Amino acid sequence: MIDYAIDVIIIILGFTLFAISHSVLASLKIKKVIAKRIGSYMAFYRFAYNVISAAIILLLFLYLPKPDVIIYDLNYPYDIIILIPQFLSLAGLIWSLSYIGTKEFLGIEQIKLWFNNQYNSEQLDEKMRLTFEGPYRYIRHPIFLFGGLFLLLRPVMGLFYLTSLICIIFYIYVGSFYEEKRLIEKFGVRYIKYQKEVPGFFLIRLFNPYKEN
Repeated sequence: MIDYAIDVIIIILGFTLFAISHSVLASLKIKKVIAKRIGSYMAFYRFAYNVISAAIILLLFLYLPKPDVIIYDLNYPYDIIILIPQFLSLAGLIWSLSYIGTKEFLGIEQIKLWFNNQYNSEQLDEKMRLTFEGPYRYIRHPIFLFGGLFLLLRPVMGLFYLTSLICIIFYIYVGSFYEEKRLIEKFGVRYIKYQKEVPGFFLIRLFNPYKEN
């Protein structure tokens, strides 16, 4: 039992270190410092940031301890049935990403602009924009919601995966507050109004979708 507790602590520490590094590199202050040093090459920052983040997550999943504890293992037909909402969550995630510009989210659009001599380094690694269309009419953070559901809805849940999932969801939830702070700084009253009228995560404004006046 003590060994399992130690494993859980190590897993939490691993994801905490990732969260700190991920947040620091995503901060506006750090981006501005880096942009001053590398100029227009800032166009490659978002892509590099995503690649590094994915690589760290992969290393965590490969090398963190994996206690052999199964929280649950669904039997047939429930192991098949749970894949239905998981697939729907994936569809919702793709739907949500389509409204924010997937290429820019991945960093591909910025690199394309750089090669066409159209990149503006003052925009740093992204163009901050507001969208009130699609899933954003019903909930403020559909990417986080659908992404979290996709990770959660699985037929087998082990202690390692559950601990990792809790860390990821907690980090996303906390990070959303900082993201909204940035949006308020940039868009002011427009975003504050949207924030007051549209739920963040847990409720969906299903029957009265938001529409900006």
